[in-house]
Amino acid sequence: MWQTHMNLEAEQNEPNGDVKNTGNPVVDTIQQLGQTSTPAPAESNIFCMTIIGQVEGHLVLPPQNKTTKYEHVIPQLIAAEQNQKIEGVFIVLNTVGGDVEAGLAIAEMISSLSKPAVTLVLGGGHSIGVPIAVAGDKSFIAETATMTIHPIRLNGLVIGVPQTFEYLDKMQERIIRFVTSHSNVSEHTFKELMFKTGDLTRDIGTTVIGADAVKHGLIDAVGGLGEALRELNQRIEIYKQRKTTEGPQQ
Repeated sequence: MWQTHMNLEAEQNEPNGDVKNTGNPVVDTIQQLGQTSTPAPAESNIFCMTIIGQVEGHLVLPPQNKTTKYEHVIPQLIAAEQNQKIEGVFIVLNTVGGDVEAGLAIAEMISSLSKPAVTLVLGGGHSIGVPIAVAGDKSFIAETATMTIHPIRLNGLVIGVPQTFEYLDKMQERIIRFVTSHSNVSEHTFKELMFKTGDLTRDIGTTVIGADAVKHGLIDAVGGLGEALRELNQRIEIYKQRKTTEGPQQ
C-alpha cells in the first residue's frame, strides 16, 4: 500500500519538482490556491478562508515560500459577501505576517462584511496577522497558538531622512488604531507589548500565547474549531432572524 502511494505521488510530480494537474478540479484547486469548495454534496452556508504562511503583497515572494496572495483573498471575500447562499465567514490563521498594506486591506475587508465573521488563530497569527485575527465579529485562539506583536520594519533601501520615520510612524498608527478599535486591548497595553524589550531575541516586541492574548484583550476567547464554529452558527441564526424581521431591502 505504501509503495502504491509513493508511485502515485511520483506520477503526479514533474521531474523539476512542480506538481502537474491531476484532472480532478478539487485536487487542482487545493494544489494551486490551498482552497477547496468541499463538502461537495451538501453545500455549506459557511465560507472558510485560510490565511496561511506569509501574506504576499505587491512583491512576488520566492516559489519555496508558503504564501497567501491578497489578490486571491479579496475577490473571494467579495464573492462571499454577494453570494446569497453564504451566511457566515470563517477565517483560519496560521501566518508569520507579511506585507503591511496587503494585510491591512484583508483585515478591512473582513471587518466590513455585513455577514457574521469569526476568526481562529491556529499555530500563529504573527505581525500583520494580528489585525486580520481581530477583524471578525469574534476571535478565538488555540491554547498553544502564539501571536507576535512588534513595530513595523522596512526591507530594501531606506532613505535616512525625517520623512521616512514619519511614514513608518503613520503606518504603525494605522495598525494600532485598527487593532484597538476591533478588540478589547487598550492602546497603552498594545504599545507596551509592541515596544517591550528582552522578550524577543535581538528584537523588540512580545510573543503572547493563547490565554495571554485573551488576558490582554487582544483575542476574545481561547478555543478551537468546535467552539469557533459553534459561535459562528449562533451568530448566523441571529443574522437570519434579523433579515427576516427587516424584510427585503428596497
